[in-house]
Amino acid sequence: MDHLNQGIQYMQEQKYEEAAQSFTKAIDENPNEPLGYINFGNLLLHMNDPERAERFFEKAIEVDQDAATAYYGLGNVYYEQEQYEKAQKPFQQAIQKGLEESDAYYMLGLTLLYQEQFKLAMPYLLRATELSPEDAEIHFQYGMCLAQVDLIDDAIGTFHKVIQLNDEHSDAHYNLGVALLYKEDPHQAMQHFEKALEIQPDHMLASHAKAKVEEALSQDSEE
Repeated sequence: MDHLNQGIQYMQEQKYEEAAQSFTKAIDENPNEPLGYINFGNLLLHMNDPERAERFFEKAIEVDQDAATAYYGLGNVYYEQEQYEKAQKPFQQAIQKGLEESDAYYMLGLTLLYQEQFKLAMPYLLRATELSPEDAEIHFQYGMCLAQVDLIDDAIGTFHKVIQLNDEHSDAHYNLGVALLYKEDPHQAMQHFEKALEIQPDHMLASHAKAKVEEALSQDSEE
């Protein structure tokens, strides 16, 4: 097994010191090959050392400007530090360089979502759902984006999809309840607030929403 694959195996086994040694050897043997730098960057990011990780990803790009996963790694460095605007460009570059994977589209969508650029985020999150149709969390974030631009019917359909994939997703139940309130369906909304609280008893938003709906329904019955 070569040093690169050995390092990856060590990483999977959580033997980080051995992984670092293997990646160092891989870089020494092939200093003009970006994968050694990229994997070392991934290791450092995993070990919460973003500053050094950034340098390794930048070195990989210096060696090969078409190394798509190096741009993706660099985007993750900034994303982990909540520098969403800074993360946006390398994620875009990763896709432009050919990284046709759901994670790339998802992370770019999230950086835009967290900058409240909802309309820009939508096509990337949609593409991520197409590439990972069974990933509940990707569908959930897409649903959140749809809700933010008032595409309520589409958001409701997407939250139903999330629950179909993972019925224990408390935030999906809560946000589906909110969307149903917009459609003036408080009884259905209440069921999802209750489900959210059943899954996560300390879900404060669901608890507050449930109390508000109960109060409104009580007033309606008295009138």
